[in-house]
Amino acid sequence: MTENQRTAPPKTDPTQGAVLRQGRAADPLPSATQPDAAEAEAEALETAPAVEEKEGVAEELEAASSEFEQARAQFKQRELRLILRQCDRVLLLDFNRLAMSDWPDDYTLATARRNRDLWLFSAFAAAVVFVSGLTGFVTAWVAGTGFGAFMIILMLGIPAVRRIYTSSPSYLDVIMKRQRLLREARAYAAHLEGKEGLIWQCTRMADFNAALKNTRFSSLIRLSERRILPSHLTRREHVRLYLIYLLEAEKAYARVQAAFFEGNRRAIDQGWRGVAAEPEPRA
Repeated sequence: MTENQRTAPPKTDPTQGAVLRQGRAADPLPSATQPDAAEAEAEALETAPAVEEKEGVAEELEAASSEFEQARAQFKQRELRLILRQCDRVLLLDFNRLAMSDWPDDYTLATARRNRDLWLFSAFAAAVVFVSGLTGFVTAWVAGTGFGAFMIILMLGIPAVRRIYTSSPSYLDVIMKRQRLLREARAYAAHLEGKEGLIWQCTRMADFNAALKNTRFSSLIRLSERRILPSHLTRREHVRLYLIYLLEAEKAYARVQAAFFEGNRRAIDQGWRGVAAEPEPRA
């Protein structure tokens, strides 16, 4: 009975609550800072060459892009300089020579033709009266009057005498003036065209003035390319069309020149000494 009392576990009153007992010490936690630092250092060592490689590639791409841009700018400047050299003769344009502002109009020509016809008719009538007197068809004094009128009319046909009583040009004067103006315009066009031909070279400036692409100039451009344009300017309409083309080419030349100097300024700002160059002297 005594043994049973010794081995029996002590009874606890459930109403007393939880009983705390002393346990073993807690296990130390592993250090998290040291492995993280080592891993970060290893990752940094691994990524450093990749970052340097990316930076090197970026620098190479930037240098290649700069070289390409410089080469393109140099090509553009060379093209503009060539256009300025080939088309600089448009600056020699004399508007009055090709416009032919003194060109006699059709009314003046018609008036001169009417006066000529009247003069011819009067001279013919006087000659008929005179010849009729020789044949005895009319009296002698009528025939003499006809002869006198015939001589006076012939004298009025002389330019020096005609200018005494009238300032209007004769039909021959009008025709000769037209031919002279047209001849001078052709000679001046030949001077502008030169040996190479001018306006067909100016077609390269069509990007700066769309009017140069007009189809009405196609025949002039073909003749200029064949170096036979001046001899085919046989009418005033041809000369005026040639003048219109040169005026449009002059506008395009001014724009090409502005683009060239703008490219020059940009090259100087970028430090591209090989691109920044002065235009070649004109021939």
